[in-house]
Amino acid sequence: MERRPRDTVRLDAIDHRLLTVLASDARIPNSTLAARAGIAASTCLARVRRLREEGVIRGFHADVDPALAGRPLQAIIAVRMQGAARSHLPAFSRELARLPGVLDVYLIGGAHDFFVHVTAPDSDVLNDFVIENLSANPGVALTETNLIFRHTRGGWH
Repeated sequence: MERRPRDTVRLDAIDHRLLTVLASDARIPNSTLAARAGIAASTCLARVRRLREEGVIRGFHADVDPALAGRPLQAIIAVRMQGAARSHLPAFSRELARLPGVLDVYLIGGAHDFFVHVTAPDSDVLNDFVIENLSANPGVALTETNLIFRHTRGGWH
């Protein structure tokens, strides 16, 4: 179930410390995480379990370097939908997220409806992705592809 912002979970300083450490290293042993947060290992385990159950922690993921994995080209594609297609935004978002090379899909406010972060092995594959999956869709009014020259991941602070 997707959590909405108004369903914010009450977090204390220890929860925030746990989230900061886990965001930088999700594979940290529980005993080390507990020590960094200044709590007992059993307390740490229970808090992390609660954060997962309440949806604060959505999952644990590998941070894959696209270039080293054979997909050195990255882009953010802005997508604007046709007016009549706007009732299908959540379904279209899920469809986009399942496509090969899609890292993230952002439903946004403003001039566009989505930002889609994609990777590709080369510009031909990126071009084919845009034509076949976006431009050919009758619900898509406009796409704008922006190449990413460098990506630096932030952390949870």
